[in-house]
Amino acid sequence: MHAGSPDRANRRRASSLAVIIAGCLVTILAANLILVPALVGQAQVQPTAGPVGSPEGVWREQIHWIPMVDAAGSQHLLQARICRPPGEMPARTVVIAHGTFPNNRNAKPGRCEGEAMRWFLDRGFIVVMALRRGYGATGGDWVEGIHHKPGDDYLRPGLETARDIAATVDYATALPFARSQAAVVIGVSGGGWGTVAYNSIPHPRVTALISMAGGRGQTVTENGVQRPELGVWRPDLLIDAVGRFGQTATTPMLWVYSENDSYFAPPIAASLYDAYTRNGGKAEFVQVGPYGNDGHRLFLGTGGSQIWGPLVESYLARQPAQ
Repeated sequence: MHAGSPDRANRRRASSLAVIIAGCLVTILAANLILVPALVGQAQVQPTAGPVGSPEGVWREQIHWIPMVDAAGSQHLLQARICRPPGEMPARTVVIAHGTFPNNRNAKPGRCEGEAMRWFLDRGFIVVMALRRGYGATGGDWVEGIHHKPGDDYLRPGLETARDIAATVDYATALPFARSQAAVVIGVSGGGWGTVAYNSIPHPRVTALISMAGGRGQTVTENGVQRPELGVWRPDLLIDAVGRFGQTATTPMLWVYSENDSYFAPPIAASLYDAYTRNGGKAEFVQVGPYGNDGHRLFLGTGGSQIWGPLVESYLARQPAQ
């Protein structure tokens, strides 16, 4: 009998230890079940409209989230970088609308130090660069798209781009350090097309609109490979759409194209201008000489401001600044 007592004691201790271990496992599991939703909740936290953090650097750059409402009434937030010139007096705003490109999920707002941005900052403008819906951290559906197929037209994508430009202008011109009037919008490529579309809708806070290599319809394969050598898909539809934009345009624009633009060759650019002005739109059309290997990159390319800068300066001098 005495020989069996230690075994019973050991079994009791083992049983007690199992209960303790089981209790610990339950506690750990419960903690994990609490932790996982917390982490998931953190990952799903959405930004709120307005600035993030504090201004940084010589240009007091800061990320802002710009509220916009789409045609269906759904709300979105556009990520933007805002750069400010020296001084505390309210300054004019220039909104720079980026192009349309297939690798849009990795897009980031432009940098204040870029040559084009510096051109405006050095002249006392606030520079606002917002990512439209579907690009980078803005996320959401890529409403303006890039692929074209039978049944498409070019009017709708332009107006969708214009919606995001309008939201950006409204937000930027309401900032305490910005003037509420006489803003400038300059769009590049697909952003230029959106700027032309924006001119066809009311824009009371804007007095100058510039399209740099503006247009749409470059051929892109389904896996995102750009094929500029195939030209614009259905240029007749592009020309038709720009004519429709011209019918309700109100602000004289500046259009700049380069002779060696890989997307919009001189005949297409000239046809767009002709259709726009025949239908009531007003624009100064300038075709500059070849730029590097591809004039489509003129606006953001190295040394580009030496070419387009005098054109923009002259145009802005003729537009209302108040």
